[in-house]
Amino acid sequence: MNDSRFEMGLQLLSTIDGEAGQHVIDSLQDICPDLAKYTIEFPFGDIYARSGLDLKSREIATVAALTALGNCTPQLKVHLNAALNVGCSEEELKEIILQMTVYAGFPAALNAMFAFKEILEQRDN
Repeated sequence: MNDSRFEMGLQLLSTIDGEAGQHVIDSLQDICPDLAKYTIEFPFGDIYARSGLDLKSREIATVAALTALGNCTPQLKVHLNAALNVGCSEEELKEIILQMTVYAGFPAALNAMFAFKEILEQRDN
């Protein structure tokens, strides 16, 4: 394991996802700690650490992609939280999800909007 990739990834995960990301990593420890390690190293230590996009832009792309996939609700919820954490507004996220009706269809956008509603309710509590 390249410790610098892991450490950079862990730092970015904490910045972006806060506790939500750590819960995902913790939940993998008893079944597949390697998947937790890869989740920290590759997307966060390698991709998110690149200089080509800021964190807000990366989360916009991620929310759009997960919405379009339509079957990634747990991951979408983590990244909706992350998007809010790095500066996306509620209005921007609603517009991103709405935009996906054109490319992913209404069912995927509806699922994403309901997931976003849950996230907003959780954050209000």
